[in-house]
Amino acid sequence: MVHLLTVEGKKQLEEKLNYYKTVRRVEVSKKIGIAREFGDLSENSEYDAAKEEQAQIEAEIREMEDILLTCQIINPTEGASDTVAIGSTVKLYDEEFDEELEYKILGSTESDPANGIISNISPVGSALIGHKKGDTIKVKMDGGDISYKILAIK
Repeated sequence: MVHLLTVEGKKQLEEKLNYYKTVRRVEVSKKIGIAREFGDLSENSEYDAAKEEQAQIEAEIREMEDILLTCQIINPTEGASDTVAIGSTVKLYDEEFDEELEYKILGSTESDPANGIISNISPVGSALIGHKKGDTIKVKMDGGDISYKILAIK
């Protein structure tokens, strides 16, 4: 699977990976050492919790390394700005709720819907790709279709 990242997104992921390798690993290693001092490991909940945390950290490190190995850098400023593409910021009019919305479309690794960053593979993101200003799109959702009119593309 190819992971789409902006240059900034890749930099942030590299920084997070470095933090996990240099800080989080050391922290959990210390927790394991302290928990070992409590005695019998078979009934030591602190030791079990620290080992579970270690496994979680290692899984996250592997996932970040995999993303960085398979990522493709996207440049939001490339391409025509009259067509929605990955990297576009799109202003929409929600016809049902009579409100304007703005979304930036990035890869799933960088998506943050609470902050207006949606994935290119999300229902709204995938429906928008390839459309132009003035187009009305319908997005199939569990509760029914939602219509959006594209007001602007940046």
